[in-house]
Amino acid sequence: MLHELLLALLGFTGDFVLDASSARRRAAPPEAAAGGGSAGDGDGEAGPAFRLAPDLTFLQPSERSAIERLISLGFYYRELNRFATESRDLSWIHSSVDVSTPHADKTQKGTVRKGSVYRRAIANGITEILSVYRSAVLQVEQNLLSDPLPILATVTHGLNKFEVLLPPLYELVMEIEQKDIKGGQLLNLLHKRCHCGVPELQNCIQRLLWHGHQVMFNQLTSWMVYGILQDQYSEFFIRRQDDRDEEFESSQRDVSEKFIQKLAKDTSLTSWHTGFHVSLDMLPEYIHMRVAESILFAGKAIRVLRNPSPGATLQEPVIQSQNPKGSHRMHSFIGGSGAPKELPNFFNISAEELLPQAEADKIDSMLKELKHSPEFHKRPFESAVSSTHTIAASHLWQLVVVRADLNGHLKALKDYFLLAKGDFFQCFLEESRQLMRLPPRQSTAEADLMIPFQLAALKTIGEEDEYFTRVSLRMSSYGMKNSTSQKDLQKPNASELPSQGKAASELALDGWDSIALEYSVDWPLQLFFTPDVLSKYCKVFQYLIRLKRTQMELEKSWAAVMHKDHANFSDYYKDRKNGSATQLRRQRSKPLWRVREHMAFLIRNLQFYIQVDVIESQWNVLQSHVQDSHDFTELVSFHQEYLSALVSQSFLDIGSVSRILDSIMKLCLQFCWSIEQYETHPNIFEIDHITEEFNKKSNSLYTILRSSRLAGSQRAPFLRQFLMRLNFNSFFETTARGVMSSGRLRPSTAGT
Repeated sequence: MLHELLLALLGFTGDFVLDASSARRRAAPPEAAAGGGSAGDGDGEAGPAFRLAPDLTFLQPSERSAIERLISLGFYYRELNRFATESRDLSWIHSSVDVSTPHADKTQKGTVRKGSVYRRAIANGITEILSVYRSAVLQVEQNLLSDPLPILATVTHGLNKFEVLLPPLYELVMEIEQKDIKGGQLLNLLHKRCHCGVPELQNCIQRLLWHGHQVMFNQLTSWMVYGILQDQYSEFFIRRQDDRDEEFESSQRDVSEKFIQKLAKDTSLTSWHTGFHVSLDMLPEYIHMRVAESILFAGKAIRVLRNPSPGATLQEPVIQSQNPKGSHRMHSFIGGSGAPKELPNFFNISAEELLPQAEADKIDSMLKELKHSPEFHKRPFESAVSSTHTIAASHLWQLVVVRADLNGHLKALKDYFLLAKGDFFQCFLEESRQLMRLPPRQSTAEADLMIPFQLAALKTIGEEDEYFTRVSLRMSSYGMKNSTSQKDLQKPNASELPSQGKAASELALDGWDSIALEYSVDWPLQLFFTPDVLSKYCKVFQYLIRLKRTQMELEKSWAAVMHKDHANFSDYYKDRKNGSATQLRRQRSKPLWRVREHMAFLIRNLQFYIQVDVIESQWNVLQSHVQDSHDFTELVSFHQEYLSALVSQSFLDIGSVSRILDSIMKLCLQFCWSIEQYETHPNIFEIDHITEEFNKKSNSLYTILRSSRLAGSQRAPFLRQFLMRLNFNSFFETTARGVMSSGRLRPSTAGT
């Protein structure tokens, strides 16, 4: 009987110990028998399925109770052994179909769901525990054989400690199977079960957690040392982001199409921008999100550093050979602008140059040290991740900033997107002025603008400017369908003027306001100049070019009328008889020039504020950060702050202010085009309406800028500079609130 008891302790039943689960399966309906499975044979209210045979009448009730308690260990052993055997079985690898695909678990549920490297690791830990249990049973058998009078107490004493181990482990395994727990969720479950009051059980579960961490550290090593994601069953907290590709493409439709085409061709860029993300479902609770993001960045950076030649996106060798000067890249980087720089040759760069093997070995040794530790400790783990992040960010900084001449490209973006090359854009607007008097043709607008664009480049851009070849002009499709022009604006319908006055902020943009620039960036600068970054630059450029165009039109209208006035004054002395008419005409025009001067005053100060107080000051701050920082992530953060400051301090993120400014610029253009026709087609009513609308908008702008909501924001010090420029002698406030809004300034009556 004792030998059969020992066999039952190892999961083998017979005449002495019966398996009630097999009897339940025979008695169950076919559907239940087919779907029940062995995972729940002893679960639920029925408890362990091993029972003593009912015809053993020679056993005392106390002996029967002790034996049934012992044979329940045999049931737990059998179920745990079954779980370990199934989880460690690798035969499904050959039968599963394309297990490497990210969505294979959705298409092959019955086959692929069996695969789980974390479950296999836990199964290895359970096998270790069961081997200790088998050794204990063997020791009990040896004790029974050596004892001349074997007793049941020998068995109970030898296996007593397993009564607190196997039942909780069995419950753990049942929960894993029933809820299909794997990956980071399995680590979370084990981490919670570690907190118990039984030291032996706590040690066992900690050992299982150690086995699970072995898999996690293997995945971390593959990701952070080699840049490879080894996760064919979607168990790691770093996951591919294939399901978000469509969303990314739709959100970037207004960004450069060439950039997105490069992104589609170059897998390394796709991986960097949209390839991976942190899966919160599989992130262990004891790993902070900040640490997970550092792991994500480190792996992506290592992927870039170990794959330095993405083929088609590299700079052309022809371009590189055109600029042999300026080999001192670091000197030119520190200096910002200056001598032209030699474009780097990435074709000859190896991964060893970008990421020395010694650095990779250092990361590997840190992870191995954590892997071999008997327990998981947060502080050493976070320290190792931080060190890896620093190494990756430093070498990525070396690649992007020093080798790829990042600062030269930043300067080029400032020159062209932020209008630092004012002479070029002044020449361009002058060359295209007559063209912009007509509405743009959707089919040829971009080609029409290329002629004045190239003429302006020939006149102002020197051959030493190697970055201009990266700049191209394009026309967005919005604004062309409902575009306006001088012809449309100078002859308004009188019946429509009141409605325009009520909703001047809803005026359609000029069709030429959709002018945009495109900047071609090569690898690895595309890691820094993302589509979102380039779209912000383009947004600021469109705002600045409208502002400069408005300022130029105000100046040109003044110059044209003054030229006409001087001609009339010359005629005055030649023809003294008509002199009174000339004097009267000049007298009537004075209110118009007062309005023009108020418009020019506002536009000039706004332009000066943006170019000097905002762009130049923020550029100096960025340059100091670029020179001091040697971390790629810090540099990205500083650049984002730079762009955010440009958008914020230029009021582009305040809808009410930006709409008012757009309306003011449009009113200025209407005014310029109207007064140029004033001599031949006097349109007093229209000019009067434009003046009234400008007064209202100026008053609204000043009121909003002085509001307490803006005074307490981060714009406050820069906003005060702008308000001081506008209202340095209280003239603007007086004009906006009183003088110009006191009544309609009709040229016919205001001059009397």
